Amino acid sequence: MAPYAAPVKNNKGCSCPHDSGHMTTQTKRHRWTRWAGAALAFALVGGAAWHWQRSSIPDAKVEPAAQAATAEPDLLRYPAGSAQLQMLRVVEAHASGVPVAGALSARVAYDEDVTAKLGVSYSGRIVAVRAAPGDHVRAGQVLAEIDSPDFGTARADVDKAAADLRRKRLATQRLRDLATDDGIPARDLEAMEADLSQAEAELIRAQQRLRNLNPHALRIDGQRLKLVSPIDGVVTERSASPALEVAPGMAAPLFVVSDTRRLWLIIDMPERLLARVKPGAMASVESDAYPERRFSAQIMQLGQAVDPNTRRVPIRAAMSNTGGELLPEMYVRALLLQESGKGFRIPNEALVNRGVQQFIFVEEATGSFRRRQVKLLAQGSDASYVGDGLTEGERYVTAGALLLDAELTARAAAKP
Repeated sequence: MAPYAAPVKNNKGCSCPHDSGHMTTQTKRHRWTRWAGAALAFALVGGAAWHWQRSSIPDAKVEPAAQAATAEPDLLRYPAGSAQLQMLRVVEAHASGVPVAGALSARVAYDEDVTAKLGVSYSGRIVAVRAAPGDHVRAGQVLAEIDSPDFGTARADVDKAAADLRRKRLATQRLRDLATDDGIPARDLEAMEADLSQAEAELIRAQQRLRNLNPHALRIDGQRLKLVSPIDGVVTERSASPALEVAPGMAAPLFVVSDTRRLWLIIDMPERLLARVKPGAMASVESDAYPERRFSAQIMQLGQAVDPNTRRVPIRAAMSNTGGELLPEMYVRALLLQESGKGFRIPNEALVNRGVQQFIFVEEATGSFRRRQVKLLAQGSDASYVGDGLTEGERYVTAGALLLDAELTARAAAKP
């Protein structure tokens, strides 16, 4: 049996029956093998991804637009189905008025000319409610029925005054017949005629009071009075409820009926713009509820005093609401328009700024876009108004303009 030989430690501190130089070469060889395998795996994965990308894009054989476009420096063309076209949004340009300033805070309100706030001028109790909020009602339609002792008393006063007047008329006529034959003293006839005049006045007073309690002369059932709508419109508010005690001077009206197709717009205008706005001018109205819609309003009256707290002047404008989109007490934004001149309202994301110049991209044909310089008439935080450089009916890019400009820039830089 051969004697035991102790292992020799190499310079790395490990025990091995072989020499240290042989162990170092083997370690390097293993490391190189691992690096080569990782590089090969990375190349295989990259090649597979490239092959998948080429096979998944239908237009992979089409050259990039920056290379396939013509020599015109401001023109880009894309073939149908290009991925770039899916990233663009193109809209049609329409002219509108140009604002004198930025958007102003405004509030939608009832048109008081076509709004009725109904209360009562007598005491009583509601016995029936005939209309609910949101109901469309016609002029003369019953909204509620109210039992009113005051109204019963007023009717009784009329009947009593009429009976007293008939009695005194008969008595006066008899005295007149007797007075012709000198059958009575003249002072008796004069006293009776004075009583007759007082009876006539009392009947007129009682009738007027009853007429105030029933201004529309509706049919009355005992002392039950019918509260009716004086106009065609919509019941926008109702505080009436069955068995509610009513009286003159209530804090809230029982019903509010308004023709919501007509509204007022109350605009808070800075006093510095007072000289630039006149009655009859137009305003464009924007609402967060309908971001794509623009409503039109016409200035009717300028405020006669400046609010000392806000330094604003209230402006009243009339606006049409035939579609019923806007609601009273809704907050909106108003743009006061210049009396003359037209422009094109475009979102700021459609503008490409190059120094002091502004450009947009106009669609000349399907998939063909040209960069064109425009002149700004007014600029706001969200949108601007363009004058020269755009015409009615032209289609322009609103989303993706910066991408088109970057591609033109890259194409120009790639030229020798």
